[in-house]
Amino acid sequence: MYLIVGLGNPEDNYSKTRHNMGFNVVNKLSEKYNIEINKSKFKGLLGSGLIENEKVILLKPQTFMNLSGESVVEVMNFYKIPLDNLIVIYDDIDIVPGKIRIRKNGSAGTHNGMKSVVNSLNTEEFIRVRVGIGKPKENIDMISYVIGYIPEEDLEYLNNGVELAKEAVIEIIKNNIDSAMNKFN
Repeated sequence: MYLIVGLGNPEDNYSKTRHNMGFNVVNKLSEKYNIEINKSKFKGLLGSGLIENEKVILLKPQTFMNLSGESVVEVMNFYKIPLDNLIVIYDDIDIVPGKIRIRKNGSAGTHNGMKSVVNSLNTEEFIRVRVGIGKPKENIDMISYVIGYIPEEDLEYLNNGVELAKEAVIEIIKNNIDSAMNKFN
């Protein structure tokens, strides 16, 4: 069983922000594989189903970004999911919009949601799919950039990144992480 986590903030207020790329990818997987994300448990919204004949849990923590790890660790512990079967998807300012990066492990960098996941699990040894959102222009502060309005001209690039990340997760599950890294990095 895989746990696929999209990092974001509760969607009512943040659904159309750069910081919710992880949620957007999980939503796309949910649509493609008809997995309803409708259970409110473990400080998150989750649903279970099959992706490429593998049992999965799709999780969108509802703790707000900085406490995402609390939800992830509760699901991991309850379902006894091994670290090798955890995939965390999140936005990354150091990657160009429309591009993604897949890694087997690594630091959380400056991303507070990932810092929470790493600290809660007490390890950096899990798969992550980073969706590029780019850096803000000089006159925009970082918080306004990641949780603020997205101009129409940026949406196409960001949606391309979400689509690539969705396909990358499917490739990881269908084949393996090395195949996904070779294909998408």
